[in-house]
Amino acid sequence: MVDYRREDTEHVRRGFTLIELLVVIAIIAVLLAILMPAMSKIKEVARETACKSNLKNVGLAVQMYLDDFDRKIPDTQSSNQHQWFESNGVTYRRPGSSGTYWGIFYRDYIKDQTKVFGCPSFQSATNTRLIYTYSGNSKASDSSYIIKHAAFGLNHHERARGRNTETIYRPSEFIYCLDHAEPRPDGGTSDCLHNNNNPGSMNLTSYRSGGSRSYSYRQIFRHNVRRSDPFETGGRTNVLWVDGHVSPIEETTGDNIPLSYYTGDKEDRL
Repeated sequence: MVDYRREDTEHVRRGFTLIELLVVIAIIAVLLAILMPAMSKIKEVARETACKSNLKNVGLAVQMYLDDFDRKIPDTQSSNQHQWFESNGVTYRRPGSSGTYWGIFYRDYIKDQTKVFGCPSFQSATNTRLIYTYSGNSKASDSSYIIKHAAFGLNHHERARGRNTETIYRPSEFIYCLDHAEPRPDGGTSDCLHNNNNPGSMNLTSYRSGGSRSYSYRQIFRHNVRRSDPFETGGRTNVLWVDGHVSPIEETTGDNIPLSYYTGDKEDRL
């Protein structure tokens, strides 16, 4: 005769004890602690890759523009902010007008138009705080929109404005635009990477400690950030050179950045 009571007893499933559950939870926590930094790094690599791709597409538009205008870089005149649109959020602003983003000059050469001028790492680094503030209720003034469509700073040194690229000493070493908090760095040590070929002095003085824009320093060297110091990211900025290629510049005080990167003139090389 079969003893069913014994068979039922043998098939009773024992649940986890509290100790076992705590051990499992602890193991999961350790794995997450290991994986999260890696995941964060992977996300930033993806953001930087997208940013570089956008810069390259801007470079293609620049080359097409130069071909159409006898290799002459447009003089953006008083354009020095982030806005693409008039206050109605529909009408594009006039190229060269005050407050207009410099990318407007290339609108007809880019399929995605304003989106190509965005950088995911810029959105992550800034928390939507821009160096210029706007009022209104349309995408023309919405910082959360603007920050996705105006992420690059144009080289606006006085010797770069309206320059014919055929007169530049080395186009592959002439900055056209780069990752920056400012849409149009004017060429001085206050807002550019060079330190005027003066070893030991500082670049980006308006963005460093004590500068009026110090809150946005980390928006410039915003890729591959490895340090949390307000004025030291350990990261890099990406540059579109006027010949169309894109490459990074590691965080620097300017000693390794010749003024010629902004002027295009041989005599300004280090």
